[in-house]
Amino acid sequence: MTIQLLVTDRNLNVLGDPLTGWTKLSCDLNFNVPASGTVTLPARPETMQLLQSGNRLIVVRDGAIWCAGPFEEPQNYKWDLSADSGYGTVTAAYSDDLARVAGYLTYPATNLAFEDQLTAVDQVYGIVDFNAEVIIRQLVNENCGPGALANRRIEHLVLDAVAGVGINTSIRTRFEPLLDVCRTVAATDGLGFRTRQVGDEIRFGVYAPVDRTGTARFSAGLGNLRSVAFTLGAPLATSELVQGGNDPHQAATPPNTRTYREVTSSAAVADWYRVEKLIDETGTDRWDELAQAGIAALIEDRPQASLATVTVDTADLKAGRDYGLGDRVTVVLPTGLQVADIVQTIRLEATPDSGELVTSVIGNSDKTTTSATVRLIRALARRLGRLEAR
Repeated sequence: MTIQLLVTDRNLNVLGDPLTGWTKLSCDLNFNVPASGTVTLPARPETMQLLQSGNRLIVVRDGAIWCAGPFEEPQNYKWDLSADSGYGTVTAAYSDDLARVAGYLTYPATNLAFEDQLTAVDQVYGIVDFNAEVIIRQLVNENCGPGALANRRIEHLVLDAVAGVGINTSIRTRFEPLLDVCRTVAATDGLGFRTRQVGDEIRFGVYAPVDRTGTARFSAGLGNLRSVAFTLGAPLATSELVQGGNDPHQAATPPNTRTYREVTSSAAVADWYRVEKLIDETGTDRWDELAQAGIAALIEDRPQASLATVTVDTADLKAGRDYGLGDRVTVVLPTGLQVADIVQTIRLEATPDSGELVTSVIGNSDKTTTSATVRLIRALARRLGRLEAR
């Protein structure tokens, strides 16, 4: 294991020397969600000088960038006389550059400043019947990338090479969290998106996760599974009943009429039973947009299978090399049950004394009250955006 920690400014210029003396490092890489991590080290004056707002941390693992992004809490300082801790210790929390993208809203008119936005109450940013990857790239480019207004551009953010993935879909949005809209578009066929630092560029790209269930397998017998926890619960919904209509952009649609579309998981119904849920998408009567909302809801309401594993890299199977975020992998439980699901999180923990441990979260493990609240807030923000557009 070789880990190097570099601090840069917002323009990606390396500042000072690499951070040394750190005692604990953690880093969670998350699928379609900004990363999160912390590092604890002695609070020497030269270190504190680097841990400043606006700076970034680059975690280099075995010569390759594992994570790069801004400090979110650059200084959490502690000193205790009784502990004889010298300078004391400081813990810095950081993310990846996707956190910068997450800080933006979708402007209805991306070429206009907020105060100059068009006053029509039904004005939205809309892309109809277009490739999902292209839509996501355009959303990011025009709201915070090189195609955005100068004061909204993220320094050194560019679009990565086109992956050529995704099916056609549609989106309409108005002042919603940018990443939430990207996730909605990506959910239709399971696309992933990420940022990565390459040289002096922060590249935002879209990709299609890979089905690696035949090659990425975790089990006690293979020696790459240290522990596993698994729970299985009924789905919150198997049939999303999507209610739309009253679309101000469709002149042929009489006002105050409704459009209905049902999106059902036949597999969930067969395995469990039918559970219905009403989804309000008032403001659009487009068939594909209603289907998109139903698919996104099914992902949130799917059977509550929760699989958390502690894995270890082997010569044959290594995180970041043989499987990545969003990929579908297989975990063989000691009971004989084989569970296949996507990699939601890859976590790196390291200390100088004990080395590193790589763990992964596979499947839907967001069953806590906090996670449920986050999903509720996201859904509320999306509904409010549609209300503002009517």
